[in-house]
Amino acid sequence: MTKSALQIARAGYVPKMPSELRGNVKLVEGASTESLSDQEEIKKLFPNTYGLPIIKFVQDEGEVGISEPLNMGVILSGGQAPGGHNVIAGIFDGIKKLNKDSKLYGFLLGPAGLVNHNYKELTSEIIDEYRNTGGFDIIGSGRDKLETKEQFDKGLEILKKLDVKTLVIIGGDDSNTNAAVLAEYYKSINAGVQVIGCPKTIDGDLKNDYIETSFGFDTACKVYSELIGNIQRDCNSARKYWHFIKVMGRSASHIALECALQTHPNICIVSEEVEAKELSLDDIIEYIAGVIANRAEKELNFGSVIIPEGLIEFIPAIKNLISELNDFLAHNQEEFDLVRRSAKREYIISKLSPENSEVYASLPESVARQLTFDRDPHGNVQVSQIETEKLLAEMVGKKLKQWAEEGKYVGKFASITHFFGYEGRCAAPSNYDTDYCYTLGYTASMLAAAGKTGYISSVRNTTAKAEEWVAGGVPTTMMLNLERRHGEMKPVIQKALVELEGAPFLYYKSQREKWALETDYVYPGPIQYFGPTEVCDQPSKTLQLEQTGKIEE
Repeated sequence: MTKSALQIARAGYVPKMPSELRGNVKLVEGASTESLSDQEEIKKLFPNTYGLPIIKFVQDEGEVGISEPLNMGVILSGGQAPGGHNVIAGIFDGIKKLNKDSKLYGFLLGPAGLVNHNYKELTSEIIDEYRNTGGFDIIGSGRDKLETKEQFDKGLEILKKLDVKTLVIIGGDDSNTNAAVLAEYYKSINAGVQVIGCPKTIDGDLKNDYIETSFGFDTACKVYSELIGNIQRDCNSARKYWHFIKVMGRSASHIALECALQTHPNICIVSEEVEAKELSLDDIIEYIAGVIANRAEKELNFGSVIIPEGLIEFIPAIKNLISELNDFLAHNQEEFDLVRRSAKREYIISKLSPENSEVYASLPESVARQLTFDRDPHGNVQVSQIETEKLLAEMVGKKLKQWAEEGKYVGKFASITHFFGYEGRCAAPSNYDTDYCYTLGYTASMLAAAGKTGYISSVRNTTAKAEEWVAGGVPTTMMLNLERRHGEMKPVIQKALVELEGAPFLYYKSQREKWALETDYVYPGPIQYFGPTEVCDQPSKTLQLEQTGKIEE
C-alpha cells in the first residue's frame, strides 16, 4: 500500500488517554438508572438490562491482566465517521494488554457480516496499518439492521464458534438501539455473549449528559469549515457571488451550527428554529433576501449561507407535503411510474389535497421532481437528493428580482451552490477524534472484561486535557424512549437536536446580526496534526460552549 507523507507520520502518533486507564482499573458503580421516558413500557421490553448503573473506571493497584484470553468481535454499522479505525485499535490494545492471547474479530461490511458469518481476525499487522487513519475500510460498513430472532441466533452461532465473549457495535442511534435489543436477547437466553455500543455519527445527534459527543463530528466539521472558510475567502476576494452551502445533517443542525461557529457566515439556517417558529419557505426566502438587500446597501454584493441537509423536512408546509407524497406514492408508485416524465408534475398536483397541491406547484421544477424520487427503505423521501441549496438560491433570486422591480432592492445578485457531504466522512481524524476514539475502544474492552452488557462506552470531561478525561459506561436503556416507526411504537434512542436554549445556539444568536451585515469571516484552514496544542487539540466550538460556556480563541 502506497502511503502519503502524512500517513507515514501519523502512523507513529500515540493517542492520548485518561491517566485512570493506564494501569490496572476497577469500576465504580453509580445509582440505578431509568429510561428517558416511557419507563414502565421500556422496563417490560428490557427486563434483563433495564435499570443498570452508570459506571466509571478508576485506577486500582496491582498488575494489569486476566487469566483467560478475552475474544471480542466488532461491527462498523451505518455511515462512515472519522476515527472508527482508532476505536478498533483501542479495543485491540485493551484486550491484548489484559491477555496477550486475546483475539479480535471484525465482521465484514456491517451487521450482515455477523449474520452471514463473514469475518476476519484482526491481527497486530492489520491494526498497525490503520492506526490514526480515516475511513471504515479495515472491515467495511453496512446499513443492515439486526432486528429479528433469526438474525440474533444466526449471529450467535459464529460468536460461539469463535469463542467471542463480547460484541462491540460501533454506530449511531439506530445501531445502538439494535445493540440494546441484541444485548437483552442474549442475556435473556444466557447466551454468554455481552454487547457493548460505541457512539458514532458525524451528525452529532447521539449525545446526552454522559455521551458528550459522537465521534467523527469534530473532524467532519473541521473539514467542512476549512472548505467554507476557503469559499468565504474567495467570496471576499471576488466580491460578486453569494454562496449557498448545504452541509450534512438530516435530523439535526449540529453540523451547520458548528460550521457557523467556526467560520462566521453571513447566514446560517437552523432547522430546529425554523420548526419552532413555524416558518414558511417564503419566510426563509424573505429573511435571506433581506440580509442580501441590506448588504447591497453597503455595496457588499457577496456573502455566504449555510444550510442543513434536512432543512426542507422542518418547514411545516413542506413537511406536510412530503408526508402526503410519501403516503400517496407508497400506494400509487406503479401508476406514477407509467406517467410520462413531462406530465408527472401535473399528475402529482392533481392528486394532492388543495393545500399541498398549491405548495407543490410553487416549487421549482427540479425540486418538485426530486421530491418524487425513489424512497428509502423506510418509505421516506431521500432528503440528501433534494438540492435545497439550489431551491433557496433560485427562489431568493426571484424574490430579489421582484423587489428590484418594486424599488426595494438595488444591487447585483449571482449565486453559486455547494453540497459538502462525503468529503467529511472519511477524513483523517483530528487529534481530538483520534484520542477520543481510541479511548472509547479501550474503554469498551474494559467494560467487556468487567462482564458488562447493554452499555455504551462513555468518555466525559473531554474539553479538559486527555489525561483528565473520565471513562466508563452508560446503560443503553437509559437513552431509550418509544417512538412510532412503521405504524408501531418502538424503543429507540432519542436523537439529540439543537437546543434553542442551549449555549451553542444562544451564542450564534447573539452574533448573527453582526455576522450578517459585516464581513467577519474566519478562515480555519486545514486540520493541524502537529504543533501547539491550542492549534491541534481543540475540541469543537459546540462542545466548548456546552461544557465550559465559552469558546477558546
